[in-house]
Amino acid sequence: MTAKPQATTPDRVVIFDTTLRDGEQAPGAAMTIPEKVQIAHQLARLGVDVIEAGFPISSPVQADGVRRIVQEVRGPVICALARAVDADIQAAAKALTGGEQTRIHTFIATSDIHLAAKFASDRYGRSMADKRKTVLSMAVDAVRQAKAFTADVEFSAEDAGRTEVEYLVEVIAAVVEAGATTINLPDTTGYCVPREYAAIFESVLERITLPEGVVLSTHCHDDLGLAVANSISGVLGGARQIECTINGIGERAGNASLEEIAMIFQVRGDRFGLATGIDARQLMATSRLVSTFSGFPVQPNKAIVGRNAFSHEAGIHQDGMLKSRETYEIMRAEDVGQSVESIRLGRHSGRHGLFARLQKLGVHVPDAEREAVYARFVTLADHKKEISDSDLHYLVNVPTSEAKTPHYALDFAAVAVGTDREPEAVVRVRHLRTERVIERKATGDGPIDALYRAIDHAVDERHELVNYTIRSVTEGADALGEVSVLIGIGGPCFAGRASSTDVILASAEAYVNALNAVAAHRAEEESVRFVGDGIMRAFGG
Repeated sequence: MTAKPQATTPDRVVIFDTTLRDGEQAPGAAMTIPEKVQIAHQLARLGVDVIEAGFPISSPVQADGVRRIVQEVRGPVICALARAVDADIQAAAKALTGGEQTRIHTFIATSDIHLAAKFASDRYGRSMADKRKTVLSMAVDAVRQAKAFTADVEFSAEDAGRTEVEYLVEVIAAVVEAGATTINLPDTTGYCVPREYAAIFESVLERITLPEGVVLSTHCHDDLGLAVANSISGVLGGARQIECTINGIGERAGNASLEEIAMIFQVRGDRFGLATGIDARQLMATSRLVSTFSGFPVQPNKAIVGRNAFSHEAGIHQDGMLKSRETYEIMRAEDVGQSVESIRLGRHSGRHGLFARLQKLGVHVPDAEREAVYARFVTLADHKKEISDSDLHYLVNVPTSEAKTPHYALDFAAVAVGTDREPEAVVRVRHLRTERVIERKATGDGPIDALYRAIDHAVDERHELVNYTIRSVTEGADALGEVSVLIGIGGPCFAGRASSTDVILASAEAYVNALNAVAAHRAEEESVRFVGDGIMRAFGG
């Protein structure tokens, strides 16, 4: 890897997107590799500067996802995360092999709170002073090792927000001398308030003269609802990179929201005099894509990308808007890819109307996929009176199954319920390896329970249903319902998703998709472990 560190200017803020790494660590947000690649392509269209594609050492799926993105996505720098240990950096370097623009992002804890917990073993030192020396040495060694693979190396001082400033400065000076080109000072726990966080950057810059090209970065969590405010304060304190995620997804309460940060600099250019490379018209399409694949709905009142963000119901607001949009709107819906009017789409609509509407929404459909999208549109239009914008985003961005070679297919499913009888289900499941079709019946405590018991009898695989959720992904009485199921086999868990206007059918298909993932896992005899404790895991001891 021969990539050079990214050039920056004093009036330019680098947008570092970590949706595919920190964002995916939100419980239940795991995405398949094809979904990650599709999001990465959309992030490139959006104009982010850096895509943190994953944490390769954490699992084979994470490593494969980074490799695919490096191979297929052009434009942004592709970044991989690694703890400050040899194996992590080797795994990150391997996953980034062949990339045109790559970055290794290595991190280690620096706060006394973290050092006492993560480096408790005496092998790191008996006193806190000794542990600090050990961590400093590990940080320097990690940066030097990463530097052997790429010129673009980022170092994060985990829990910088609660780190004693003098020690933080000592660590930063050492890793910069070792070759780090981006220094990230994360508010890992969302503990800081804006003025306090800005002061950390100011203190660092007062004590260290950074070489030309070395950039300070923010990375803020939203535990107190201050992630965006702290990120902006960090920039006011001297940072020129912001780490953030689409829709603000991430561990615990989430991360700083990319769309909010981008529009703050665009709308309040008079205040900051700073710019990003974000094409704001792509924000809505990107938000919908991430929501679809993560399974996390966007709250209606979410700033910038919520469906109510540009809606006005109160009479005084409507009157003001009719006279002048500026009375109650500081930006236009069109500026962020929202639509203030829509083409009505239904079963009589043709290809032209469909793709014209998608183009207006900023949704990119490759030529090779247009027929498949249109076919899904026609099928849905037969069940709905009108197709909404949410429907269109979902049709284009149908979540993919993790099982590349399915073992089972659902040929038929029916459930009968009544006030005087137990719910009864009948299913026919095709075993694709043998082409056997097995029909089974079952009763249950409810229609879904009966349905899943019948499928269990037809499949005859050992497993347990860990979780079942259903949500409406579009609007209206005939809305699309998405079902997500999680199946466990005494250790690993496997997810399945499906959507339909018929939630019984969606429930059956989601269950079969999860069973396919289980069957593929057993056939390959490969245990894929996901990041359990999140990015900031202990080093042992």
